[in-house]
Amino acid sequence: MLTAQTFAACVLLAASTYQVPEAIVIGIMNVEGGRIGQEVGPNKNGTYDLGPMQVNTRWLPELQKAWKVSEKTARSWVRDDGCVNVHVATWILRQKIDAAGSLWEGVAAYHSTTPKHGIPYANKVLAVLDNKGLIARASGAKAQPPSPNQGGGS
Repeated sequence: MLTAQTFAACVLLAASTYQVPEAIVIGIMNVEGGRIGQEVGPNKNGTYDLGPMQVNTRWLPELQKAWKVSEKTARSWVRDDGCVNVHVATWILRQKIDAAGSLWEGVAAYHSTTPKHGIPYANKVLAVLDNKGLIARASGAKAQPPSPNQGGGS
């Protein structure tokens, strides 16, 4: 059993390793609402979402190759080990941020690269951060889609 203190240390280490604000990791985890050992699905595309940060099984082939383990082993590690789940999710988020070119577009893309799905998701994360007192923002501020000259797209 993972203690709350140990899990918090995992979040902080993952955030530091992938240079993502820890508040963002916490916000995404709250929006995702998963828990250790949970497997949700199937999704419309036949994939499943695993663990506290609901890591999609579409990432398993890449993980099993990198870890040199079977799909079954990679799946159980991501689903059943809270620290592994948070590190994998934060690694995915870092890739999304890098590809999108900004933190909030990366947060949106963590959920979906389709703006009509990703932007409301980013706004949910922003609301969690605001409700938990993890950010200070102007009243009514919301994540916005990138303007056409900013590049942003899927």
